[in-house]
Amino acid sequence: METLKDFMDKKAVADVLEQIAAFLELRAENPFRIRAFRTAARAIGTYPGDLRQGLENGSLAAAKGVGPATLQIATELINTGRAGLLEELREQIPPGLVEMLSISGLGVAKIRQIHEVLGIESLPELETAALDGRLAKLPRFGRKTSENILRSIAFLRQANAFRLSHHAAEEAEGLRLALARLPGVTGAIVAGDVRRRSEVVRDLVLVIVAEVSPAELFKRLSQLPGVHEFAGQDERRLTLRFAGGASAQIVVTTPVNVGAVLVQATGSEQHLAELAQHASERGFSLTGAALWRGSEFVATPDEEHLYRALGLPFLAPELREGQGEVAAGARGELPRLLEPGDLRGFLHCHTNYSDGSNSVEQLALACRTAGYQYIGITDHSQAAAYAGGLTSDDLLRQADEIDEVNGRLEGARVLKGVEADILADGRVDFEEHVLARLDFVIASIHSRFNMSPPEMTARMLAAMDNPYLTIIGHPTGRLLLSRDPYGLDLDAVIEKAAASGVALEINADPHRLDLDWRVLRRARAGGAMISIGADAHSVSGIGNVEFGLGMARKGWLGPDDVLNARSVDEFTAYARRRH
Repeated sequence: METLKDFMDKKAVADVLEQIAAFLELRAENPFRIRAFRTAARAIGTYPGDLRQGLENGSLAAAKGVGPATLQIATELINTGRAGLLEELREQIPPGLVEMLSISGLGVAKIRQIHEVLGIESLPELETAALDGRLAKLPRFGRKTSENILRSIAFLRQANAFRLSHHAAEEAEGLRLALARLPGVTGAIVAGDVRRRSEVVRDLVLVIVAEVSPAELFKRLSQLPGVHEFAGQDERRLTLRFAGGASAQIVVTTPVNVGAVLVQATGSEQHLAELAQHASERGFSLTGAALWRGSEFVATPDEEHLYRALGLPFLAPELREGQGEVAAGARGELPRLLEPGDLRGFLHCHTNYSDGSNSVEQLALACRTAGYQYIGITDHSQAAAYAGGLTSDDLLRQADEIDEVNGRLEGARVLKGVEADILADGRVDFEEHVLARLDFVIASIHSRFNMSPPEMTARMLAAMDNPYLTIIGHPTGRLLLSRDPYGLDLDAVIEKAAASGVALEINADPHRLDLDWRVLRRARAGGAMISIGADAHSVSGIGNVEFGLGMARKGWLGPDDVLNARSVDEFTAYARRRH
């Protein structure tokens, strides 16, 4: 049970450091001090070991990004559960002002102006002022700004109900490990949105297989470290709420009924409705989280037994979205889904030439260890000065270094690429003679997100005319729970991609997961090629691919649909054929 406690400690400490940074920003403190707290929050949130042990052996103090001041706060939190600095700041600054920092278009200066002129201290008050016209009358605001703030508040409310997939998966796994250690528990399985690999997750759901009564198990669950409260929903379901604010639904089953319970706990509602209809047509029913033939209980020790009893193949959790997968399974028309071993190439990664943390060789060695046959280096282009974008001379220096690495690297090959900005007029950053030196080119939009949908679509389509372009990166520009996609006619983009041979990326950064899985079936049906790009900025970013793979599987993609499932020679030939 130590795993859950340790996990909750890390998250709580990181959250407090982020809160302190936000309060300091509103006080117009030194930007370097603010950045130090945010850096420490990331470092502690991803710290691989036990925080208390890290304090004792000095490894936490030595961790990159943790300085003396932030270490002192972390130590106080770990030992007492409190942070004196945060409590002081809370007395000085209304917490609603910190919430406003999450609103698109509201910087610190405008928040201070709103607070000082209108006396607003909370989001509801801000919303009222936007609706009644007071906000629009402030200098540098106006009607359009007020409308944008209203949209952002609505988006923020929705976002707060969800968490990103990688955060949810980590929370769920920490809880699963703790539950699996309880006496009487023979198995603990993550279900719900996390198991279906949804891009954002509302609720954690876990299934416990137990040999003891639910009542006895519920008593033990209530005593888990970090549990703040618990509430029973019925004789086999319980909701746990933790001190850090997280909650999880726990479903208990006996071994004989695991399949039916796990199918129901995994969902989605639409899939369960389609499955129930299919079962009814075959003389079965799914009621009470069990499978019945008339009044006869049908044992389902695993999900395969349930689907087989209904005349269906096993339906991968990623497919269970009520998108026709039950009918396709009944007809024997489900695709062979992409598997991790199908991906031969690791694409879209940034080195220390631009805004990455590792060298070309470090990334290459790590990707080879992860099983990839080739690695496509794609640092930012010169237009992305904010990210240390490369000039054409920088690209030449990097190309020489890649040649050196390839000369001594066995078992994998490094490809020369770039993530070039798509400029406002649709041109791809760098002249064609520069792009011609590369093995492949990713082009992405990183600016002017507020263009109208027709303008943005024209911009994207113009970029796809460039004969050296191989892949469109993160095509809709969304940042999950943070920024909506920009306006874009995706059908036109898919049609142009299929006609031109430009691949569309699934950006596997869990903050993006762009393209959306709901679009992928349209892209596949339209004949567009898809690539999976990690958008890795360090060696740890190699793990992003897992989330992109989940999106590909949710989009019904197989190896033939994915560009970097091809060999290195096939990949480079694909890139060259547009020249």
